[in-house]
Amino acid sequence: MAIVVLVGTLDTKGLEYGWLRERLLRHGVEVLVVDTGVIGTARIPADVPRDAVARAAGTELTRLRDESDRGAAVTAMARGAAEIVRRLHAEGRLHGVLALGGSGGTSIATRAMRALPLGVPKVMVSSMASGDVARYVGSSDITMMYSVVDIAGVNRLSAPILANAVAAVAGMARGFAAAAARPAGHLGGDRPMIAASMAGVTTPGVDAARERLTEHDYEVLVFHASGSGGRTLESLAEQRTFAGVLDLTLCELADDLCGGILTAGPDRLLAAGRAGVPQVVSPGALDLVKFGPPDTVPAHMRTRDVRVHNPSITVVRTTAGECAELGTRVAAKLRTATGPAAVCLPLRGLSTLGAPGGPYHDPAVDEALFSAVRDGLRGSAVEVVEIDTHLNDPSFGRAAADLLHRLIEGGGA
Repeated sequence: MAIVVLVGTLDTKGLEYGWLRERLLRHGVEVLVVDTGVIGTARIPADVPRDAVARAAGTELTRLRDESDRGAAVTAMARGAAEIVRRLHAEGRLHGVLALGGSGGTSIATRAMRALPLGVPKVMVSSMASGDVARYVGSSDITMMYSVVDIAGVNRLSAPILANAVAAVAGMARGFAAAAARPAGHLGGDRPMIAASMAGVTTPGVDAARERLTEHDYEVLVFHASGSGGRTLESLAEQRTFAGVLDLTLCELADDLCGGILTAGPDRLLAAGRAGVPQVVSPGALDLVKFGPPDTVPAHMRTRDVRVHNPSITVVRTTAGECAELGTRVAAKLRTATGPAAVCLPLRGLSTLGAPGGPYHDPAVDEALFSAVRDGLRGSAVEVVEIDTHLNDPSFGRAAADLLHRLIEGGGA
């Protein structure tokens, strides 16, 4: 039978968690309750009591109480809850997690959820879910539901929302448990996985690469270069999830340099190299920076070639100076690689906008990028492959895919 784990503070939300447990049982799943409260008395019994959670965090409940530091207590109980759910999952006693809370409860529960592998059902009902939830979700697959009202009792407005969350996680958990019981590889899961980065302006080239890698019998996972996509790719590469990484879209680096809205942070393009995972990189989409609607473009950039990509995204052409700096950064990151790495330079353009005839086609500016990459990698083990076409020409994608396949097979560039 599927098991749903409830993670919550039973001193402040005990009645609500009792309501969740009762309805989950009606849905035909087993329930384990993990208590992450510290101060007050638990209002319902827990299967994993709070003192066990504190010990899992490497501390004692009495110490957390005596210190009277709410921030430290929340941090510790979040760490302990993460360790508890990891153990339950490893023991086959967790097929889904459900939690509810405000800012503190959400911080604790989502820390625990992020400790679980992708694919394990995770549902968080939170009063924080209508705002920026990036700090809660991270690179995980947490489902956030807005509670509309605060988590303070079950009333005529909150009851249907909580009931929907219960029904959702129960169904997810049953499906997850059934899938876990099937033989390994029944969905082609025995094929090596490749990570590929893509944006709308690099889709044709990446699609051609994906098709060629599929011919080589890889399963290709495509990550949207939207900030969160890049962070997820990095996180999974660090865990050596992939046999190789085909990083053809680096616009998140341009956003990081120029203040765009879809940055993946300064560590983008480092994880595969640190983990020794074979990688082929191209400076795809470094010819643009992404902002929100047109009125969000910084005043000093409005004299450049500004294009409305869609109602939510406006792009701005990068300058020669910015491209040179980006090329230097790409080279510096690749030089740290401990595994086989290569960079492919598409000499005729970096995106659909930068292809011949496109508004961002500027060979002189692109050359500033290419020269910085060449100079930065001179004398290194990273192969620089120049291809006389634009990035979205199918031949470029196929050549990059073939090169990655050779690196994985140990044939070098």
